[in-house]
Amino acid sequence: MGERAIRVLKEVDCVFAEDTRHSRKLLDHFAIGSKLRSLHSHNERERASEMLSRLEAGQNLALISDAGTPLISDPGFVLVRSARRAGLRVIPIPGPNAAIAALSVSGIPADRFLFVGFLPAKSQARRQKLREYVEYPFCLIFYESPHRLAAMLQDMADIFPLHREAFLAREMTKHYEEYRLSTVGELAGSVAGTARACRGECVVIVAGQGQGEREAGHDVEQDRVLKLLLARLPVKEAAALAAVITGGRRNRLYERALSLKKSEEG
Repeated sequence: MGERAIRVLKEVDCVFAEDTRHSRKLLDHFAIGSKLRSLHSHNERERASEMLSRLEAGQNLALISDAGTPLISDPGFVLVRSARRAGLRVIPIPGPNAAIAALSVSGIPADRFLFVGFLPAKSQARRQKLREYVEYPFCLIFYESPHRLAAMLQDMADIFPLHREAFLAREMTKHYEEYRLSTVGELAGSVAGTARACRGECVVIVAGQGQGEREAGHDVEQDRVLKLLLARLPVKEAAALAAVITGGRRNRLYERALSLKKSEEG
């Protein structure tokens, strides 16, 4: 917490927060006595109308997230857009952001990137989204909850090249913070089946296509074999035969074959 943030929160007429129980601890810690009300995904439209009326009446209000920055995978868009359209003043108070903090220490090229945020919770929808990003040329930044991290990384390993560089940040700024620069395949393998619990959200950063490939010879060979087979066979048959020829996993080769087929058709 910076000094400016503490001062502003003390001076405003009311603070709106995603979870008042969580934010009350923060305000109490810094002896901030401002009124506290909730604004979350289920009541944002109702609260936005109330807040606009207050702002137009001359009040000063603050919006905070449980962690990170409002609107960045958090509520607040409806409010800010409405306030802007009404000609009201909206000011950011700089603070921590998980995506940028993780990117700055990842070691993956950070000059250009795409912030994806949270992927769908269901595997089928999540895998479909991942296919859309596998050939993106710049690094990708994902958020994920601890209980879905293993499944998300496994889906990623089935679709992305296993030796694409990847970075995992957990428990950032906390006592047990952890940072790992590895590959998609290695991260998926290290997290799979682990009972270790971690609180808070995780950040996964993946290098763009051609940006941070540490390709193993067998992956290059798998792609070569798949391309030859796809020229004559349907995707499913090509993947099955490629698995026999290269010794690779059939499900991963099937996902890779779909990606290659889509790339050729595009």
